Amino acid sequence: MFDFTGTYTDQYQLAMGQVYFQKKQQDNKATFDYFFRKLPFEGGYAVFAGLETILEVLKDFRFSEKDIDFLKNQGFGLDYLEYLKDFRFTGDIYSVPEGEIVFPTEPIVRIEANIIEAQIIETFLLNILNFQTLIATKASRMMLQAKGRKLIDFGLRRAQGPGGYYASRAAVIGGFEATSNTRAGRDFDIPVSGTMAHSFIQSYDDELTAFRDFAEIHPHNSVLLVDTYNTLKSGIPNAIIVGKEMEARGQKLTGIRLDSGDLAYLARVSRKMLDDAGLEYVKIAVSNQLDEHLIKSLFDQEAPIDIFGVGTSLVTGNPDAALDGVYKLAFFDGKPRIKLSETIQKVTLPHKKQVYRIFDEEGNFSGADVITLVDETEISTMHHPFDPLKFLSLEGRTKEPMLKKIMENGKRIFEERSLEEISTYAKERLQKLAPEYKRFFNPHIYKVGISETLRNERDKILQEHKMN
Repeated sequence: MFDFTGTYTDQYQLAMGQVYFQKKQQDNKATFDYFFRKLPFEGGYAVFAGLETILEVLKDFRFSEKDIDFLKNQGFGLDYLEYLKDFRFTGDIYSVPEGEIVFPTEPIVRIEANIIEAQIIETFLLNILNFQTLIATKASRMMLQAKGRKLIDFGLRRAQGPGGYYASRAAVIGGFEATSNTRAGRDFDIPVSGTMAHSFIQSYDDELTAFRDFAEIHPHNSVLLVDTYNTLKSGIPNAIIVGKEMEARGQKLTGIRLDSGDLAYLARVSRKMLDDAGLEYVKIAVSNQLDEHLIKSLFDQEAPIDIFGVGTSLVTGNPDAALDGVYKLAFFDGKPRIKLSETIQKVTLPHKKQVYRIFDEEGNFSGADVITLVDETEISTMHHPFDPLKFLSLEGRTKEPMLKKIMENGKRIFEERSLEEISTYAKERLQKLAPEYKRFFNPHIYKVGISETLRNERDKILQEHKMN
């Protein structure tokens, strides 16, 4: 894991912290909400990811001696630096489960801590949650288009530096089954997968010998790259020869990989050539700049593909590149707080809050989440956050609180879940989301509203600010 220490933050967090410290406000309690404003990829949902990483970082989050020396040279006061030497996160965290299906404007994580602790952890929390949620959502979109075929993360070499490490983790939460990233495989217990590069075949004087040697050394997992020279006249025929030779030794060729050209056409012709040779069991894998759009196109063309190796588009979150998650103060020193804006959509919701998911009679998501005050239990009506004329009756509807306490006094209070468990949970929750929200184009908009009590509290505070 990357070495997260206290300086893995923005300078202004530390600068604000010094003011709080010097003005003796460091023990004042603050509540911050993490949420995002816009769904990525013009989709209808997002998959929340990165929570376990946050908890792992917080467990040992400290200012090292090197950090303190650096900050001293930046001009921070010695008494403040003495305070930072003993820094530990001692607050509480409430969160939706990792792998949950989430929507814009609703609090996904709530941080309750003293103001300095809450500010200092903001940057790395946003850094981790925004990135992993973006990649998990991208992976989920590809998973839906792959229609049960295997997806493998091939993205490390195209990732933005070490970001590829956490991209592999997030990809599994979104529905990928394996990665070529050996370190991520080791640390997160992800199945690792790899075939061969063109350079391996080029290093031999002939393609057939390259295939034979690879199959000899890797008899139980040989996937042959068939497009180095001529896919249909050389690559596939040589793969068939090696496949039949493996059969004679009591082995089986695992698959062939197509990495260029017209993938739909080549997959169809390759499938027929393999089947005609009695190698019906040999899988066809494809790579080469894949994303959910190309995967969808390949299935629209009825291409007989079994495995997709996805790289650049996955690990960079192309074309969005970033999730616009934010971290906003909602309660401080016993008072609700609000951020005003000329853009009504950017006015924040004050107070400590809870989010309820509304279910239909079959136990599926009904298409509505409601944000409430934290202690509300009876919610009969959900109001549009910005349009006073729009509301929805919730009478008799089943409601599930989304934000659960996961950390108390700086200590996690629930058992760590494996990546496989988180991925399974994400798939189960996605099953509860109606098809119209998972449409590839123009998905339906999931309603996120506020309770009448929260609306009234917000409007009262807005009016108070207008009068001042």
